[in-house]
Amino acid sequence: MILDLLFPNRCIHCNRIVSGDLIVCGICYSQIHFTHYDYFENNPVKEKCSLLFPVEHTYALIQFEEESLSRKIIHELKYRGREKTGKIIANWTTERLDFKNEKPDLMVTVPLHPRKLKKRGYNQLHLFTETLSKFYNIPFDHHLVERNNYSKAQALKDKKTRLETGNTFSVTKNISGKNILLIDDVFTTGNTISSIAWEILNAGDNKLSVLVMAMDV
Repeated sequence: MILDLLFPNRCIHCNRIVSGDLIVCGICYSQIHFTHYDYFENNPVKEKCSLLFPVEHTYALIQFEEESLSRKIIHELKYRGREKTGKIIANWTTERLDFKNEKPDLMVTVPLHPRKLKKRGYNQLHLFTETLSKFYNIPFDHHLVERNNYSKAQALKDKKTRLETGNTFSVTKNISGKNILLIDDVFTTGNTISSIAWEILNAGDNKLSVLVMAMDV
């Protein structure tokens, strides 16, 4: 309680004091550009994924515009040590995403290289995915895919480098006949997701859908 009084939680956008389980105040929340995509219908994520690999369904929660609050929220999660932001974003997702009668069999997260995981202290997708898993009653696996190469963050790469992955990922377990939901934070070129998607699809008779926190527009 003393810490709360001395260092109250504040909105990351306007600096108003907010509840400890929030990241933005009610006024700034209205400035977040949610996509309103339909998981089962065509949307920009599906259009881009379909050019790269066979995909069933896709969803992105928010738009990742330059100098936007959405971008600030993702950066707080990834680069400023605010792991709990993942749970907040997950709660926003559950308010909008309905799998209806086609729930995935398994949620799989894009992995960090062990060096980057050690440096950051957490994978920004884990709490997000675990919160979704509990809400939708869908199992998750953070270790189905592993990253073979260490690289700097996507946001720090130029466009050419983003398109070069090589043999970046591998599947660690036998898996076949599953409807898998691949989860990442930001969809940019789709290169990372595509690289993982083909590893999963080639591992067996699997189907793949994609869920991202944000769509880079």
